[in-house]
Amino acid sequence: MKNEITNIIKDSIAVKESIIKNNIDEIVKIAEIAIDCLKNGNKIILFGNGGSAADSQHIAAELVGRFQKERGGLAAIALTTNSSIITAIGNDYGFDEIFSRQIEAIAKKGDLVIGISTSGKAKNVIAGINKAKEMGIKTVGLTGVDGGLLAKTADVSLIVSSKVTARIQETHITIGHIICELVEKQI
Repeated sequence: MKNEITNIIKDSIAVKESIIKNNIDEIVKIAEIAIDCLKNGNKIILFGNGGSAADSQHIAAELVGRFQKERGGLAAIALTTNSSIITAIGNDYGFDEIFSRQIEAIAKKGDLVIGISTSGKAKNVIAGINKAKEMGIKTVGLTGVDGGLLAKTADVSLIVSSKVTARIQETHITIGHIICELVEKQI
């Protein structure tokens, strides 16, 4: 088991080293858009499925509550938390519309919409990003593997160079934490 644990940690480190080599510019762009959004009194909207839903909630919580320093709350919301909305939209319109319908209802120009999908293929995440783009709202896609359609759809995409869902999710939350820290330093 010790060897397995060591190998898992080494794999996680290798994926994060790849981010340092290949994705710093994307992280800077995302942070700049997030800072601009919040400084202008707008909100960050996040969503994804499964572990990516949890990551959306985690990042929103860091912004609304606090990350590392005492400050006022920052406007962020995860579209994955209201079971009544999700089940009503899923029942009435289909699961693929659970995020796009919420974007239509609560997003406005100046907001930032962040869709998270480890494969980049989640139809409901892509539909949410497309709806935001139709509304003239800036979009970010956090994904992995080859980026899928999400990477081609979002205004700014960050593709984690891994095919392993766990390594992609670990890196997404690291990126989320980096963005939260940069936001706190600038707000």
